[in-house]
Amino acid sequence: MASSSTSGILNKIIQAVLAFLATIIGLYPLFYIIEDNFGMLGNKASPLLASVTWNVAFYAHIMTGGLGLLTGWVQFNKRIRVATPVFHRNLGKLYIALAICSSFSAAYLAFHAEGGWIAATGFFTLALIWFTSTWQGYVSILESRFVDHQKWMVFSFAACFAAVTLRILLPILVLIFNDFIQAYMLVAWLCWVPNMLVAVVLTKNMKE
Repeated sequence: MASSSTSGILNKIIQAVLAFLATIIGLYPLFYIIEDNFGMLGNKASPLLASVTWNVAFYAHIMTGGLGLLTGWVQFNKRIRVATPVFHRNLGKLYIALAICSSFSAAYLAFHAEGGWIAATGFFTLALIWFTSTWQGYVSILESRFVDHQKWMVFSFAACFAAVTLRILLPILVLIFNDFIQAYMLVAWLCWVPNMLVAVVLTKNMKE
């Protein structure tokens, strides 16, 4: 009994931490609107910053991705999901639209990422996984395959949560290697591969 109680408390703490991180990073894109040349924009070449296509893709990606983080974690709160199924359904539709938009723009942006083809491949793979898992989650709920829907959406949010993982790992990797490009090449993969492994564990014995 004590073990079950401890496990429940630990689970709530983990959920609270994940929700806090998702909220903080979900609001992070606002700084790109408030401040000029914020963050990674300071490292981009002038011709790229002058590109209308790149700018549309960039701001579409960070804004819809940020909103995806803000809305996505709520969907995994069982109390909210059970008490307000209509809210869960409508918020889910919003998340799916946000995730598809953000993953599409991320696929384009991947080819302009710092770190050459290694970083580009990592980010493009992430975008592909995010889009595919989100779409499969949408299709499965339309077909009333509820367990499949839950599993796919775990993978979808794990991909979305890569934005959080990236911002945690990148400063650490820069300190370790003392080289931003090398760190960025690594984080292009490390920001999502561990997330996918966690998603595999979480969904392995998932039941309706």
